[in-house]
Amino acid sequence: MLDAARSVFSEAGIEGATIREIAKRAGYTPGAIYSYFESKEAVYAALLDESLMRLQAAVADARVFKAKPEKTLLSKALAWFDFYAANPRDLDLGFYLVHGMRPRGLTSELDHELNDRLYDALRPCEDALLAMGLDAKRALRENTALFAQGVGLLLMQHTGRIRMFRQSAELLFRTYVAQLVARCETVDRRDQIGGTV
Repeated sequence: MLDAARSVFSEAGIEGATIREIAKRAGYTPGAIYSYFESKEAVYAALLDESLMRLQAAVADARVFKAKPEKTLLSKALAWFDFYAANPRDLDLGFYLVHGMRPRGLTSELDHELNDRLYDALRPCEDALLAMGLDAKRALRENTALFAQGVGLLLMQHTGRIRMFRQSAELLFRTYVAQLVARCETVDRRDQIGGTV
């Protein structure tokens, strides 16, 4: 049923999809779908939840370097970046890009729950930044910028726009992480000698 739903959402987007079409493709009656899900948004949320669980597993499996938080940062960042690079439909699903780029979401409660799941997958990068000496506010800001950089590169890769620059999205992402680590080390050195950021 979820495979059928994924196909319907991919073709019609959230607005255009119907329980009737999902049921038809899955070989069920609409009533059978409603016995599991209260709405098409709930079906979409189930697909996204499954995707986020796989994302979390990929990040959890990435290596931790206890004495080298900068290496942990790269390991965890590449885990989510590589997950979305290998699974572009999951990126579409997570950003509701199955039918255009207008802001949209599910219900407020579902959005909150699923956003928390995504943030849980990104939190190890933030933890590594904290371990590198950043305060909580700066770690959050840098983690947000890291995610924005990665998603931008993934979208360019996924749409083929990266080719016009003759660049590698992964190499550019690795370079960004290296620059982030260098910025953090500079901040740490300034703090050690009494400077301000």
